[in-house]
Amino acid sequence: MRMRRKHNLDERLEDVGDLIIERTISDLNMKTSVAKKDYIDFKKVFGNDNAVELEIGCGKGRFITDLAKRKPEVNFIAIEMLSNVIVEACERVKKEGLKNVRFMILRAECLQSYFPPHSVSRIHINFPTPLPQKGYEKQRLTNRKFLQIYKDILTQDGEIYHKTDNKTMFEYSICELSQNGFALKNLTLDLHRSDFKSNIMTEHEVKYTDMDMPIYRLEAYLPENHI
Repeated sequence: MRMRRKHNLDERLEDVGDLIIERTISDLNMKTSVAKKDYIDFKKVFGNDNAVELEIGCGKGRFITDLAKRKPEVNFIAIEMLSNVIVEACERVKKEGLKNVRFMILRAECLQSYFPPHSVSRIHINFPTPLPQKGYEKQRLTNRKFLQIYKDILTQDGEIYHKTDNKTMFEYSICELSQNGFALKNLTLDLHRSDFKSNIMTEHEVKYTDMDMPIYRLEAYLPENHI
């Protein structure tokens, strides 16, 4: 079902335009656009040399807002595919007055066009669509195609933090990460009954937790690069 366009979307996007990093590559063909580069100058965007973390699929922005409030010494970029979705996240960040968050309307396939090699210290992948249908495997955000992109933009000691409510998706992520050079740590099959203390919840996570569904979580890193 197609999402209905939000009321006054253009005006709302204009009001938060200072938080959105504009795409500059007009080529919408993901196979050819990846060869074109227009790297973000993080120092120019944020006015400092702080570490940069990325959230892929920020939804309405609860997670990235709370994380940025907790870690003011870190810069954050959150991406979403649709302006209809990202506008609420932008409005949430603007209401909080946060200066260390920016957004991009961007598909994860295009990250290498805008993020310099080895520039992101952490990637957050929270509750991605599991895409269980046959033939959709390559579109899962923990598929090896995406893992190669993440390897390219992660810093030497960079990490991936991944959460999901879907056991099959979690098992798939474990296999893909392990088979493509990543080591795993802090893995839990029931996050909210574990001893993990610094969790920040997403909108989806609140809903699933209220339904008493287990949340699966892991952290991944490249052992040959990890300090």
